[in-house]
Amino acid sequence: MNTVVSEKPDRQGPWRSRFYRLITWLVTLGCFYLVFSRVQGAAERQGTTALGYIIDFFADADWMHWLMLMIPYSVFFFLVDSHATWRVIKWFNAPEIKYRNVLPIRASAYVLSLVNEQVSKGAMSLYLLRRYDVPVWQAVSTMILLGMVEIYQLLLFSALGVFIYFELVVSAADQSELPLLTILISVYVVALVYFPLHLLYFRGLLLPSSGIRDQPLLRAFRMARFRDYVLVLLFKAPNLLVAVGVYTAALGLFNVDVGFGQMLALLPVIFLAAALPLPFHAGALVLWTVLFPDFPEVGVFSLVMHTFFVIFNATIGVIFLPLANRELFVNRLSAGESVTGRSPDQSSKQ
Repeated sequence: MNTVVSEKPDRQGPWRSRFYRLITWLVTLGCFYLVFSRVQGAAERQGTTALGYIIDFFADADWMHWLMLMIPYSVFFFLVDSHATWRVIKWFNAPEIKYRNVLPIRASAYVLSLVNEQVSKGAMSLYLLRRYDVPVWQAVSTMILLGMVEIYQLLLFSALGVFIYFELVVSAADQSELPLLTILISVYVVALVYFPLHLLYFRGLLLPSSGIRDQPLLRAFRMARFRDYVLVLLFKAPNLLVAVGVYTAALGLFNVDVGFGQMLALLPVIFLAAALPLPFHAGALVLWTVLFPDFPEVGVFSLVMHTFFVIFNATIGVIFLPLANRELFVNRLSAGESVTGRSPDQSSKQ
């Protein structure tokens, strides 16, 4: 009987995985079809084909200035992203880790993310295990906290953009044929209500008898204080603010007139859609065309932007790969120098 029970999950696992992949690819194809239909509609109004419409759109772009914009932005993103990652690892896992140690590992993760984002996160966990004896679950816990802050950062800046440029957002919502403003405000309210409850729960002040907070994967949340969340958000904020400026300028180079305020309100929402587990960031692809209905070709523009970004970051990773291999497989801390992380009551930050 034990044999039968143990084999059942093994038979069901592959089927669930295949079913999940099938659903994600069907949704992705649906997103691409929606984008194509919108582009085709715009092309027919101009008396041309969808392919001809897209070719004309890219033919008029200022590619040289676009590259001069995208390359520094990609390098800047890498440096800021690595700094934020270094900070949370230093606080919650390895107090002695240096920023220069994180750079090659973070860069190499960009190469792995071309295959699978989860595999790329595994590279950081492996590094912390080999160099600092940090258990994998501790590293994963820190990455989960970092991901939560990233989501709240997008929501915060989007709410700020909606508040400052409310009329622009209302206009975009009217053109999108979706209750965009209602959806956004609802999400902001839910996030605002949840966060203080989150802090109270992991401080043990809310539902003190609950044992969920004691799970190993939630270790970083137990250790984190309010100022930790604020600091990580501030560390990552330059990337989002620069991205708003870069995307606004890049659209201008493609002859699409979009203001900074409109982009500040909408780009974080698009980035949230990009976080959906769909191939080719299809969620963001279709959201571009919904939010900018007058320019359905921006869906293809977003695909070009994303493709260049991930490929260039992977190139950075390839450059750092020899150093990353040395960090992982050659250099080792001595037994007396191994670090397992800070204690829960440790509050000092560097």
